[in-house]
Amino acid sequence: MTGDQPGRPMRVVFVTYAEKTHFLGMVPLAWALRNAGHEVRVASQPELSDVITGAGLTAVPVGKDHMLHRLLTHAESLDPDGPAPFDMAENRPEMLTWEYLRRGYHDELVPWWWRVANDPMIVELTDFCRHWKPDLVIWEPASYAGAIAAKASGAAHARMLWSLDLFARMRGHYLTARQRHAPHEPDAMAQWLTARAAKVGTTFSEDLTSGHFTIDYTPTSLRLDLPHTYLPLRYIPYNGTAVIPPWLHTPPTKPRICLTLGTSATERLDGYSVPVQDILTHLADLDIEIIATLPEKQQAELHHVPANTRLVSFVPLHALAPTCSAVIDHGGPGTVFTMASHGVPQLVLPKLFDEPVLGDHLTGLGAGLVVRGGEATGARVREDLLRLLGDPSYTHAAARLREEMHTMPTPNDLVPELERLTAHHRGGTGTG
Repeated sequence: MTGDQPGRPMRVVFVTYAEKTHFLGMVPLAWALRNAGHEVRVASQPELSDVITGAGLTAVPVGKDHMLHRLLTHAESLDPDGPAPFDMAENRPEMLTWEYLRRGYHDELVPWWWRVANDPMIVELTDFCRHWKPDLVIWEPASYAGAIAAKASGAAHARMLWSLDLFARMRGHYLTARQRHAPHEPDAMAQWLTARAAKVGTTFSEDLTSGHFTIDYTPTSLRLDLPHTYLPLRYIPYNGTAVIPPWLHTPPTKPRICLTLGTSATERLDGYSVPVQDILTHLADLDIEIIATLPEKQQAELHHVPANTRLVSFVPLHALAPTCSAVIDHGGPGTVFTMASHGVPQLVLPKLFDEPVLGDHLTGLGAGLVVRGGEATGARVREDLLRLLGDPSYTHAAARLREEMHTMPTPNDLVPELERLTAHHRGGTGTG
């Protein structure tokens, strides 16, 4: 353990802007730290407080709720035919021009994502950390307010990834291109963080973008090839409070297929990007059982529910996954890692950000298939689902991925290493 007094439990603050899916992956590690005797707080904007307390953790509301999704929706409605949004997952050399990278950082990432999500909570979060004096701050990779507050209060701090490290990869692309093409032009991210850090009496250093170290539950075989050191952590599924329905008490009598397209698509974005009705219709004659997790509004929009389909508004994926022969999903990291941890082959129908990359990596391992954009018709989904069910190599590859994930340290295993790293970094600014 670390702290001002020998044997005193650490004080740990988890930080995320108010985005439920970013928080949920933090919960098992927060529980492990509490079970080890450490004091844990979760700081976020007020909107997330009920989700935090629902996980049995102590919430610290700071600042005001962000307007990120409302602003983005409004901007899209004003110029629906404007240039395509900057793609954080872009990795093709021919696309990574200085003009493209500059536009992404200067015009989109900093002003439209990071500032909108973080600015409303930086001052109050820093005030709380200075008062409570945490030893360690753990922040999700877009919540730079956590890094600023940690540095201002002398705490060690770590990023905790919820998916592939697209943040570090894109920053590397940006810094390399800037150095080559415009070394005298301001670094947009550093400029923003410098100004916000100065407001609370501290200074910018690169660890504000990367943490002193990074916690990552992505298995090595799915991880991006980056020159960074990651602290591996086994993914433990947590989807919030849940009840097991009676139909899940007994094993299925035929191959069970889960169709799940994530919660963010309907709660935060403009709906699903794939034709759900067309998919269900094209699977209707197969001798399978489909569990389709759709909110009630989306259920009501279906004009026909096949006999082999059960509609549910929610089911805990960690309970459903062990009973599934395959899953049709959107490629969101929570779903991908939950299903992978149970060895389920995946048919990924991605839309944006990390989803296409995760789908490609699963395909590369032989543990799944990916169908992009307008290609995700009912006929194509049927064809690829039959491939997953008919070729045992997909199930074998998914089982190998499951075993790899199960060799990673559990949250309980990681606690002593977090204690050691906190003692090493507390009060400093170096990276590790």
